[in-house]
Amino acid sequence: MSIESCLLIAGVVAVAIYLLVALVLPERF
Repeated sequence: MSIESCLLIAGVVAVAIYLLVALVLPERF
């Protein structure tokens, strides 16, 4: 896998985790 692919996957995972936390803990946002 290339560096771009790794960065893209890392970005998607980071966004997914952020959205999950935002849904579980709405009072913090």
